[in-house]
Amino acid sequence: MKLGLLLTGLMAMWVADAAQATTLKLAPDVDLLVLDGHKISGSLLKGADGLELEQGQHQLLFRVEKNLETSPASSWQSPPLIVTFTTSAKSIAIALPPIHTSVQARAFARRPDFQLHDEHGNVVQSQRDRLTGTAGENYEREMAVYNMQGHSASVPRFAQPHPVGSSSGNRLTFASSNYPAGRVLQLWYQQVDAATRQRFVLLMKAWRTG
Repeated sequence: MKLGLLLTGLMAMWVADAAQATTLKLAPDVDLLVLDGHKISGSLLKGADGLELEQGQHQLLFRVEKNLETSPASSWQSPPLIVTFTTSAKSIAIALPPIHTSVQARAFARRPDFQLHDEHGNVVQSQRDRLTGTAGENYEREMAVYNMQGHSASVPRFAQPHPVGSSSGNRLTFASSNYPAGRVLQLWYQQVDAATRQRFVLLMKAWRTG
């Protein structure tokens, strides 16, 4: 009975967050590097269909990785690309032009022509740029510098330290059902805001003492 009440409470919190979330859909050839000023671990993204973001303003640093149709086949990476957008859509996806040959890859590197589309295929307004003159050793730090320099896609607040439980970056969860329940719960708790954590702690106390 107590376990049922706990699960019901967790489900209610999950539904409340999901109702106000935007799913960032990730194509296999898009490597997400930094989200809202925070470095994203590739190992955590493995197996995820996408990321759940709270609706509002977000900033992505990503690069495109492709196997080109050359002889022999060769791998290619785009420069690090920045896109800043504000959304209330249910889902967002990065729409890329065809990149199959070295000619197309060079053209995209010179002029990255990509857009954001919502779940209806509509273009989401965004500010786009590229991260230049960097060694690529610490993208989180390099994005903090970029965001303080007033560029076209800069967001100064993403350059500031984010206390645990207080930033939009901490509202990130995984849009995938491939994770064991314990790991999902741990990741969820690490990423939700402080108020949601407090409600979860109260539910746990009620379960243990009720």
